[in-house]
Amino acid sequence: MNKPLLAALATLAVTGVGVAPAAASPAAPASSAATAATASPVSSAAPAVRAVSFAGTVALSNCSGSVVRLPASEDDDPALVMSNGHCLETGFPAAGEVVVDQPSSRTFGLLNASGTRVGTLRAGKIAYATMTDTDVSLYQLTSTYAQIRGSYGISPLTLNDTRPTAGTAITVVSGYWKRTYACNVDGFAYRLKEGEWTWKDSVRYTSACQTIGGTSGSPVVDNATGEVVAVNNTGNEDGGRCTDNNPCEVAEDGTVTVREGINYGQQTYQIPACFGLDNKLDLSRSGCVLPKP
Repeated sequence: MNKPLLAALATLAVTGVGVAPAAASPAAPASSAATAATASPVSSAAPAVRAVSFAGTVALSNCSGSVVRLPASEDDDPALVMSNGHCLETGFPAAGEVVVDQPSSRTFGLLNASGTRVGTLRAGKIAYATMTDTDVSLYQLTSTYAQIRGSYGISPLTLNDTRPTAGTAITVVSGYWKRTYACNVDGFAYRLKEGEWTWKDSVRYTSACQTIGGTSGSPVVDNATGEVVAVNNTGNEDGGRCTDNNPCEVAEDGTVTVREGINYGQQTYQIPACFGLDNKLDLSRSGCVLPKP
């Protein structure tokens, strides 16, 4: 996974190399450093139908994220911040673990379109988080969408409630690094296995998206609509098979495929069905398929 900062620091201090789930490291490994040097604040690798910017993205202490709204969200609803389950301040959820409605006072640095930090947002709780079937965390903030827009002039990103298709032009937008990575949806992994965790129907990027530690939790934006279709979470770093930092694809017939250097995200179209009025989580709603506690 794209390592959280504290995990990366601890590993680098002891071994000089990286470990499980990729989030942020202040100094990327040699191969990642080359990527960081070539990645620009606005990638030109693939032309976008509409400009993809940093507006609405956030920097966590160890990962990236974004302020998101559901298609039915209203201005006076408490805002949501989306990142990865492996980016939780409490550590990685175990396989099978689902976190719901847990108090949190975590803060997030809100970015404007150019990637400048313009304010600090605060969570009131972790509405939902898991690393089972998917790798996502959703924090409920103490501010509404209207309050954020009024204070900073920034609107949330919208979660698309439709499954993306292969070939879609996408941009991974990292609030932690203030960098973007442009590529296409290469396809989908029936199951993506990394260490003790297994994720369903993961998005596989084409090789142009060489995401690095710290990009975990970044929104994956459909260039044509400007809406979020996935949350960035992992990649195979050195060709390992189904181990930490080296996820493998498992087909429906059990065939295992390892794609060294290829990165992945988890689809988010399933999330809107699990929230009701006032952005309230309701895992019993019709059409909600997110794992339950």
